[in-house]
Amino acid sequence: MNRTIAGINLVVLSLFVSGLALMSPIAAAQSVKVEGIVKARNGDTMIIKSSGSPDLTVLLTDDTKVGQIQGVFQARRKDMSMAALIPGLQVKVEGTYDDQKQLVAKSVAFKGNDLEDAEKIEAGMHETKVQVQQNQAELEKQNAALKAQNEELEKQQAQLTEHQAKIAANKTAVDAAIARFGQLDDYYIFDELTVYFDNGKIKVDPKYNPQLLALAEKAKAIEGYMIEVKGYASSVGSVTLNQQLSEDRANGVTNILVQQGHIPLTRMLAPGAMGESHQVGSDTSAEGQAENRRVVVRALQNKGIAGI
Repeated sequence: MNRTIAGINLVVLSLFVSGLALMSPIAAAQSVKVEGIVKARNGDTMIIKSSGSPDLTVLLTDDTKVGQIQGVFQARRKDMSMAALIPGLQVKVEGTYDDQKQLVAKSVAFKGNDLEDAEKIEAGMHETKVQVQQNQAELEKQNAALKAQNEELEKQQAQLTEHQAKIAANKTAVDAAIARFGQLDDYYIFDELTVYFDNGKIKVDPKYNPQLLALAEKAKAIEGYMIEVKGYASSVGSVTLNQQLSEDRANGVTNILVQQGHIPLTRMLAPGAMGESHQVGSDTSAEGQAENRRVVVRALQNKGIAGI
């Protein structure tokens, strides 16, 4: 009898130890949830900044589910492309840590309003960066003029002092703009193409296909490249219709780059539907309206990848 009981206890102990061994990997792979703002995005790698915590590296895989939370009670979820994960977007990430302590994302979710805000920020960043570059060029020009004046015209010292004060003020404004916008607008523009559309049309004119494919090939030669696509419409017609036209036009150009140019989705920033914003031509004339019905495509490189 004692031997029988001892044998049973041994079997129970073995099963208990085996159960612990099986539970250990499960515990090690316990799912975690993180909330924060997308600070940077490079292909399948995303940097998340959360309040009071260091930057977190998140890995995106083919199995990562990206969704947009919709509805008043946030009860509906719309599947989205990874291209929607742009800098400045507030996200909720669920996943597990790998051996390198990087979070492998199982799912990434965000609110529709947050995506719209991030797209507006991104749209404004490029225009601000262009203005900053123009200010820097003007600053360098003024510095050169001041140097020449200091060497040749000592009698104009009072005038030179006034110019130097203006230069200092301009430099302060430039530095402040860089500090404010530099974190999200961290790309160099290597190539740019504008595709124009007929009134009310969303189909891409076949004449642009060779130019789009050429831009795609040029981008592939750039280390860490990203492709940005933004659609626009003229202000003729309703705001709602023009918003939809700009979205459909951007999606049409994106499809050509992905399907014919073979650009991976992880290299595409979310197509921006800019509607009637940022008009470049006057809508009081047919020529101005034609200039506003456009999609702008840019090949970008992250400055961090460029080593700058």
